Order: sequence, then C-alpha cells, then structure tokens
Amino acid sequence: MNATLLLQFAISGLKNGAIYSLVALGFTIVYASTGIINFAQGEFFMLGGMLSVFALRTMGLPLFPALLFGVAGTAMAGVVFERLALRPRRDSGSLTLIIMTIGGSITLKSLARHAFGPDELALPPFTAGASLSVLGATVERQTLWVWALTAVAVVVLAVVYRKTGLGRAMRACAVSHEASRLMGIDTARIVMIGFGLAAALGAIGGLAVAPLTQTSFDVGARIGLKGFSAAILGGLGDPVAAVVGGILLGLLESMSIAFLSSTYKDVISLAVLLAVLFVRPQGILGRANREKV
Repeated sequence: MNATLLLQFAISGLKNGAIYSLVALGFTIVYASTGIINFAQGEFFMLGGMLSVFALRTMGLPLFPALLFGVAGTAMAGVVFERLALRPRRDSGSLTLIIMTIGGSITLKSLARHAFGPDELALPPFTAGASLSVLGATVERQTLWVWALTAVAVVVLAVVYRKTGLGRAMRACAVSHEASRLMGIDTARIVMIGFGLAAALGAIGGLAVAPLTQTSFDVGARIGLKGFSAAILGGLGDPVAAVVGGILLGLLESMSIAFLSSTYKDVISLAVLLAVLFVRPQGILGRANREKV
C-alpha cells in the first residue's frame, strides 16, 4: 500500500472519528449528570438529520436555518424525553432508567418511521464544489464541515464546562449528585440541560454526515453502538476522553479496512468495546475508582 492510499484511509478514519466523538460526548454528558447510559443517544443522531431534511423539503426553509431547526428540534426532543419519561422514575434505580432509555430509543425510531417514512433521505452538501486534494488524497468539502462542526462543538462545550456557572454545576453533579443538591444546585435542572446538550451534539453529528451517507429512521442503533464504544474506549464521563476515543475508533476502523477487509469494520467497534471492558474498564484515559473499606 502506498502512502497516498494510507493517507486516504487516515482521512476517512478522522472523518468517522469526529462523528463518533460527537455521539460519545452525548453519552458522556448524560452519564456525568445522571450516572446512567442513555441508549437513546443514537436516535438523537438520527433525528438531527431527519428533522433538517424535513425543514428543508417540507417547510421550505433555506439550508442553514433548516440545520438550526434540526439541532433545536432534537435538543427539545431530548429535554422532553428526560422530563416525561425519565424524571418521574428517577428514584427507580439506574438499571430501570437504562432500560427506559432503550424503550425511548425504540419509540423514537418508530415515531420517525411513521413521520418521515422508510426511505433514505439526504441533505445537499453545505458547500458546493469539487473535492480538495491533499498530498494526492481526496478530501470532500463536507468532510471539512464535519471536522469544523466537531471542533466548534468541543470548544464550546469546554468553555461551558470550565468558564460558566452551569459548567461548574454540571461538574459538581458528575462528582456527587447528593452533595450538589445539599450545596443548593438544582440537580433536576442540570440533568434536563444535560439531556438537551447531549441531544444537540448527536443532532450535529447526524446533520453533518447526512450529505455524505444519507439518513433514515434506522441509523440510530448502529451509530449509537459506535459512540458508546468510543466513550468506553476513551473513558466514560470525561469529555476529552470521549473525543480521543472517537478519533481512535474511527482510525482503527479505517485501518482495519486498509489492512484486513471492510467486512471487519463493524466488528472492530464491538471488539474494542469488549476488549476495553475486559482489560481496562475505566478506558485508556480514565482512572480506576478505588473504594476504601
């Protein structure tokens, strides 16, 4: 394999890794604020693309207002899901809440099929024009949008976490819900905002990739597994680790195609998930929790 072809696979891996990072960030935000795994996160990815297509084709909005509609609508769906489905049962234990997120995933998928139909839909590229050439490799203009949107989302999230009172409250909830409540933090509000942020991040991933791969009502489960694997690989609960995990997983998948076969691409994420859970369950950047007895 020559260097140009290897660079092409690396670019593809970085593109997929950026998408996985956005989905993994959604898993991390919800886990940090609630302590549960939200298995409906992949459906927020689906909703972002589908709502944007709906706004563009049915409502007649221009492209970028349609994208904003997709993000805002999905964030609202995340908030409504938390308020109506999870909050009334928040004292039922983590396992019950996790099972409810699985039910939420099935419900959202079914609703999307009835609302938008079973066919694959696509958004137009955000920027028209031919692909770019980098050292002989081809970079689609939409891939630049994927990277840019991921970078902006990560920077905004980092600023919110480190520079704002909301971010400090979210970090406090990640350490201890009970202590945060005793310190006067409205933990219910933080959880609701966390779900809205996670849904918005998933939506950004969904609409960014829709011009490249199209979208449909059933894309959520697959991308949800990839995002979950990325979050576990990096270290669940840490936003930086989620991004690192997503990029690594994207590169691993792409290199598996380069040196093995595309047949193994989807197996890689599952293999990585199992390997990390067996060997280093806290992730490559996570710290093992030790309890003093």
